[in-house]
Amino acid sequence: MPRANNNWIEIEYDTIGDAKDEPLLLVMGFTAQLTAWDEKFCRAIADNGFFVIRYDNRDCGLSSHLDGVQVDIAALMNARNGLGELPPVPYKLSEMASDGIAVLDALGIERAHVVGASMGGMIVQTMAIEFPHRLRTVTSIMSTTGEPDVGQASPEAMAALMRPPASERDEVIAGSVAASKLFSSPRYFDEDQVRARAAASYDRAFYPEGAMRQMAAIGASGSRGEGLREVRLPMLVIHVRADTLIDVSGGMRTAELVPGANLLVLNDMGHDLPEPLWPVIVDAITSHASHAIG
Repeated sequence: MPRANNNWIEIEYDTIGDAKDEPLLLVMGFTAQLTAWDEKFCRAIADNGFFVIRYDNRDCGLSSHLDGVQVDIAALMNARNGLGELPPVPYKLSEMASDGIAVLDALGIERAHVVGASMGGMIVQTMAIEFPHRLRTVTSIMSTTGEPDVGQASPEAMAALMRPPASERDEVIAGSVAASKLFSSPRYFDEDQVRARAAASYDRAFYPEGAMRQMAAIGASGSRGEGLREVRLPMLVIHVRADTLIDVSGGMRTAELVPGANLLVLNDMGHDLPEPLWPVIVDAITSHASHAIG
């Protein structure tokens, strides 16, 4: 696969569709590789007239890893709660947003539609604040604003997210399946499918060390509330009522802050992108982008 360069960071990416079509950049969430955007999902978007681009965030997948760089998560959490100073972190969401812009640069794309899920939603919100001239539209899915009183995880979901990962392949896959049961859509959870995807993800690039640095980037970046008030790009916010990892209040607050934003709240969906709901989600994304093109 090709790579883009953001200073010394290399970002692995791929593309689906016709390069002559409108570019649409997909940004995945915490520790999730570009393959978490299912290829069939991407092709459904491409079939609606878009050139789809997906990439691995730094410290994940086949993009650059900051091997050995430590972060003090306990001190970071204390600082977020008003106890002590914010410790140094290797990067924030701003740097992760610039990685996505570097992918557009590598492809010679001046402006693109951007779609982000979970942490990816935080990243595309940051793009909208810091790189508005590079974007056509923004879609933020299952995400939040960084404000401490919205978008909180349930205690069970947070405990699963913070649990130290196993190292053996079978244990890692089993742990991923168990966590997915907490996060995923109750109505559409498919254990065999989740297991297969977890195995494929492990085999492509198992890199648990990056999780704490990505978590630090989220925690150290703080609130995007004031920045979102100034966004003037067309914004679509998609959230779900059964999300235990990022409460629906995070999506509602995002839509409240961005002037003119549209909000779509789905029932029977958790913190995932279940295939039975792809037609609804793809239609929402492509209609939003197509409306701006027109």
